[in-house]
Amino acid sequence: MDLYGFYTGKIFDTYQYLGAHTEAQGVTFRTFAPGACRVSLIGECNHWQETAMQKVCDGNFWECYIAEAAPGMMYKFRIYQNEQSFVDHCDPYGFGMELRPNTASIVRDMNCYTFGDSDWMSSRTDCQNQPLNIYELHLGSFRKPAEAADAWYRYEELSDHLIPYLKEHGYNYLELMPLNEYPCDESWGYQGTGFFAPTARYGTADGLKALIDCCHRNGIGVLMDFVPVHFAIDDYALANYDGTPLYEYPHTDVGVSEWGSHNFMHSRGEVRSFLQSAANYWLTEYHIDGLRMDAISRAIYWQGDPARGVNHNAVDFLKYMNQGLKQLHPSAILSAEDSTSFPGVTKPVPEGGLGFDYKWDMGWMNDTLDYFRTAPEYRRRDYHKLTFSMMYYYDDRFLLPLSHDEVVHGKATILQKMNGQYEDKFPQARAFYLYMYAHPGKKLNFMGNEIGQLREWDEKRQQDWEILSYPIHDAFHRFITDLNRIYLAHPALYENDYTREGFQWLDCHQEARCIYALERIGTDERIVALFNFSDQEQRDFPLLLPAAPALRLLIASDQQQYGGEKQYPSVLQPNEEGIYSFTLGPFSAAYYLVQHETADPSTADRDLAAAENDINAAAGVTEHARTADDVTETARTVDDVAGPAHTAANSAETARTAANITAAAYTAADFTETAHTAANVTETTHTESFELHHPEQLPALVPAASGPKKNKSRSKRGKRKHR
Repeated sequence: MDLYGFYTGKIFDTYQYLGAHTEAQGVTFRTFAPGACRVSLIGECNHWQETAMQKVCDGNFWECYIAEAAPGMMYKFRIYQNEQSFVDHCDPYGFGMELRPNTASIVRDMNCYTFGDSDWMSSRTDCQNQPLNIYELHLGSFRKPAEAADAWYRYEELSDHLIPYLKEHGYNYLELMPLNEYPCDESWGYQGTGFFAPTARYGTADGLKALIDCCHRNGIGVLMDFVPVHFAIDDYALANYDGTPLYEYPHTDVGVSEWGSHNFMHSRGEVRSFLQSAANYWLTEYHIDGLRMDAISRAIYWQGDPARGVNHNAVDFLKYMNQGLKQLHPSAILSAEDSTSFPGVTKPVPEGGLGFDYKWDMGWMNDTLDYFRTAPEYRRRDYHKLTFSMMYYYDDRFLLPLSHDEVVHGKATILQKMNGQYEDKFPQARAFYLYMYAHPGKKLNFMGNEIGQLREWDEKRQQDWEILSYPIHDAFHRFITDLNRIYLAHPALYENDYTREGFQWLDCHQEARCIYALERIGTDERIVALFNFSDQEQRDFPLLLPAAPALRLLIASDQQQYGGEKQYPSVLQPNEEGIYSFTLGPFSAAYYLVQHETADPSTADRDLAAAENDINAAAGVTEHARTADDVTETARTVDDVAGPAHTAANSAETARTAANITAAAYTAADFTETAHTAANVTETTHTESFELHHPEQLPALVPAASGPKKNKSRSKRGKRKHR
């Protein structure tokens, strides 16, 4: 190990020297404890009797070799502050640990597992010009094998539950809450004790590798939350490791965080090398695709308070770490959870920035959720809460987060935040999500948001999947799935997220009507998005769209299949002046794809028949598509089944328009209302795996009584989970 680099905070590989390292026979143990009087190893390999460790290198490191030690064995370091006083510690660099409340480290052979994800690793990107639709997950409460709080699936078992779900419902990245070992379930991993040890709650290092490998082989990236700011106070871990504050500050005024944990002392090179190496370890050894770094505002400013000034040592640490990680892993994603206005968070380090790829847009999240909490009669007053984010948006590369932090501590779930009574919340939530996915920036949703979860998240319980038995929640889930697929399939929604050419307001001064119109612009396509966030229907909203001879509907929040009541024509055309006229239902939103050509009316009958055949074929494969990996993988493309259907439907619709068929005839003609609805379903999903109900089932999507009127199972509002 480069000792000079270690002490000056310049290296990223300390875990290759420190910790427990298996050899052909036996294990070599090393630890850094400059303040210790002496250090011994105790563990299964020596029947928990002390084996003296020897000083090596410059005398600040301790080492021993034990021939009888082997992978899977437990061990601790017994660190003497003086000849009479000692504390048994887990290994700061240990690759495995016992499940709480036990505290021993476990020897792991990190060379056993062989990955099979070379194609993924060689082709992955940081997604700046690609879709990034993240499903944030707590591994212990997505699904559980039993009701007990500590009943968990193992890492490798979760593959069977998680990967088909992500593929079917349109998520291409997974973000895992911290997987480092931690003592308190309620901290969710944000107060760690084993920064190199995957938590034993879900199994072993090889099990985690298998889960990530399987995700990659199914086209799903994996991000992980990483905490470089603070750590748990437990005396068996990093706290006062060698009898002195080795990792933390010696003074409590800056040494203790708002959560009661210890703050890392980033001015120490040894601490920087520790954290840099931990970050590199997860990216290298587990093929993690990126790190979301927690509580970055607490690193930028002393105790996270701008009034106390910038913590320049911590800022320098972030710059050096990020620059080094990007040199080692150019395609890895580094994102910052930062709610401050500190400049240059996503600028490259050579340009004076912190070097992150993305920054969570906490301002967008707070303003938008506040707007939707507000009663409709006051939204004209707060109209520009939804336009303000674009005034600063290009200052950084932002990611739009609806994370776990927004569905706990009495904040209510995303659905519950919507104004009004139970049934009133769903149309607003659907319109809200269309606004989110039309807004520039990558996307993140916490598990449960997509099913309209009513109960605040509790790490001890799995998600309320049974809520999908309510038609209104099932329809909402279907809506989110279709929206996700549209996002993945349409480059206009992502490829120019961070250039001004990719977005423009078409109308953001309809304060009295609470109407917004915007356009997302890709290299080869344009999408127009319209929103009515009032509780009144808005008729005859005019919109001039240059170079847009027709608009094809992609999705609308108030379509019948999503629990709404409206039916939409597939294609719209402007009047002679090029002006479109829209009637927008209350709490509604819609996406339209700009069509540069219209279909030939002479092909209407043939195309209509083809459309109906493809719709029927899509219905026939629906149930298989919900579980079959080969179909759901195919569903990530645009034109496999739905392409011919929506093309034909568009041709038929255009032909009818050209022939001046009346609305009544259009309903009563051979293209029945049910088929028309099914055609809209097909073209909005762009996939054969859409859960298309049979025509006789369509009315059930708008239930008369859809479930409970209010949530009666809320988390303990007064209990604050410690981060």
